[in-house]
Amino acid sequence: MNHKLLYLSKYEVAKVGVTMADTIDIIERAFIEMGNNNVEMPPKPAIHPGDNGDNFIHAMPAYIPAMRSAGIKWISGYPDNQKKGLPYIMGLLILNDTETGLPLAVMDCSWITAMRTGAASAVSAKYLARKESSKIGIIACGVQGHTNLEAMSVLFPLKKVMAFDPNREQSKKLASYASTKLGIEVEIVDEPKKAVTGCDIVVTSGPILKQPHETIKAGWVDEGTFISCVDFDSFFSREAFNQASKWTTDNIAQYNHYKENLGYFQNCPDIYAELGELVTGRKVGRENNKEINFAANLGLAMEDMALAPLVYKKASEKGIGVWLEL
Repeated sequence: MNHKLLYLSKYEVAKVGVTMADTIDIIERAFIEMGNNNVEMPPKPAIHPGDNGDNFIHAMPAYIPAMRSAGIKWISGYPDNQKKGLPYIMGLLILNDTETGLPLAVMDCSWITAMRTGAASAVSAKYLARKESSKIGIIACGVQGHTNLEAMSVLFPLKKVMAFDPNREQSKKLASYASTKLGIEVEIVDEPKKAVTGCDIVVTSGPILKQPHETIKAGWVDEGTFISCVDFDSFFSREAFNQASKWTTDNIAQYNHYKENLGYFQNCPDIYAELGELVTGRKVGRENNKEINFAANLGLAMEDMALAPLVYKKASEKGIGVWLEL
């Protein structure tokens, strides 16, 4: 019997019409499954090709029984790609049938990675940020700057963005996007401190670096701020990190793998909770308006596998993509 799988390009994945609100809902439901120990997901193995120690290619498998989703993402991150006019993050995702193991689809995962990462930040913020948060700082204004801003705008009454990027053109692109697509005022600032101090939410979304540059210093972050460290521990000084009231991550096992085996998150605070514990109520989130709370989310395979079935379903229904013989 011949079997066909659906191939979806980056353009086609984006075209299916999954919204950020859809994505946040799905990602939160996936973390509920994880919090209830209903997800199979080993820590992601990595290789590091080339001379740049910050290059990586990750294999990310996961199985979520409640969502009838299983598969793997093969994803690369090359910081120097931006100098070559190439995306920092690129890769492919394979979605399998959970009953037979047959591959159902192969799809570009750049869009999925960008959306689910922003959504995970927003889910963390739902439990750790002040509900009335209206001013956000975005440090590094590329793809993740855009999607994290969009995700936060779904859950919070954002009124102003403080945007910083060493590449001012990136800041301008974010400003245009925020004002025209999200209706949020933007101020482009010339130093990172101005995108931290005075903000209710701060997102650092630059490249993930083995050697943190520790640009953000202790005392810059105001009381009551929520920070999403999309770039792991790259941007903050250890002293600034240790001002945390609650230091959280999306998965403790994977966090410990990065810390103990790969050298990230050295001298950072002890983990208060993983995101699955927050969404299931096993650990309490924000308890007062003075807490400085951090989410050091790593990006999990189960997030990709939570979103992929919806992309596949909508693409099949709308006739988007190319069917290939297996």
